[in-house]
Amino acid sequence: MKLTETTIAKLACPPGKKDVLIFDEIQRGLAVRVTASGGKSYLVQYTASGVKRRIPLGALSLALARSAAAAVLGEVAQGRDPAGDRKAAALAAKVKAAHVALTLGVLVDQWAALGLADARASYSSEAVRAVRKAFAKQLPLPAADLSRADVIRVLDEITAAGSPQMAGRTAAYGRACYGWALKRGSVDVNPFVNLPTAAVVRRDRVLSDPELRSIWQASAGGGSSNSIVRLLMLTGQRANEVAGMQWDELSDDLATWTVPGSRAKNGKASVVALSTQARAIIAGAVRYEGNKLVFPGETGVYQGWGRAKDRLDEQSGVSGWVLHDLRRTVATGLQRLGVRLEVTEAVLNHVSGSRGGITGIYQRYTWDAEKRAALNAWGAHVEAIAEGREPAGNVTQLRASA
Repeated sequence: MKLTETTIAKLACPPGKKDVLIFDEIQRGLAVRVTASGGKSYLVQYTASGVKRRIPLGALSLALARSAAAAVLGEVAQGRDPAGDRKAAALAAKVKAAHVALTLGVLVDQWAALGLADARASYSSEAVRAVRKAFAKQLPLPAADLSRADVIRVLDEITAAGSPQMAGRTAAYGRACYGWALKRGSVDVNPFVNLPTAAVVRRDRVLSDPELRSIWQASAGGGSSNSIVRLLMLTGQRANEVAGMQWDELSDDLATWTVPGSRAKNGKASVVALSTQARAIIAGAVRYEGNKLVFPGETGVYQGWGRAKDRLDEQSGVSGWVLHDLRRTVATGLQRLGVRLEVTEAVLNHVSGSRGGITGIYQRYTWDAEKRAALNAWGAHVEAIAEGREPAGNVTQLRASA
């Protein structure tokens, strides 16, 4: 049929049919589709590689429909497949959208919720925390765009900051995360495989009393970094937990500090008894209006450890140690004072060892009084060391005190 605006206006779909196609005698391949409801729209039909193709043109004017059909058939004459090209373009756009949507942050969240659902709470929380902290700048970017070079650069920075073990652990966490995503088809490459990182060596550094004294003296003068180091020395808690301490986590009399599960490495909330020495440090902190942090950094939680640690090493004359060694030193010191293993693990908020497995499930005693006695004794021990006095010696029977 020779289509005209007039003839098209009179077209109707035959009874009993959903639609009908009427092809134009003037423009080859052009057809108008008339539906049972009276709707009318154009399409162009052609054959490519022996397969019939159709491209909808929409509800255009007849002149525009003929022009559009001619353009499509011109592409066909050049050996192209316009419908196939449009389908491929749509698929590529869909893939690109999914690529952009799956950021590293989203991937880590998915891994935490699904891939680590049955993992130990301590491993899960530490793995997610480590990857998020190390790759904070990459979290908003597509996960598939994280390259091997990006990973090596970040791990090198961690190593250069004096934490090669942390770099190795972060590499292992990242490898597990991307390995899980690779199996799901979320990414095509695991950038953490076969990285040139040193094997994780278990540290056993315990600082001596003279070293503790030197570090204590070098950390005089206040400031967030110095206060955090001294509290690490007195409480045995983790560096990121002390650095993130908030005023509302402290009791009014500063006698206790409750580390919420959301900030604890193992996901378990912990009540830390604060000795007289620890309370004095916190009481001396400047409280800034609108800032919840007790020891804030320039832009949030204190993170300037690189330069601060170098300065502390230089001033104290003590080298070859990392902040986490203070935690091990406290544990060893408590043992020297005669503190029971269960109490030491409670102080450190460990869920393994004597508090792991079936024992951890049924043993619910919190050792609060014993923890306070232990940390009071340890605070007095550190104070004696710092002042050059002879420590009281081993304490085999620790009693709770205020």
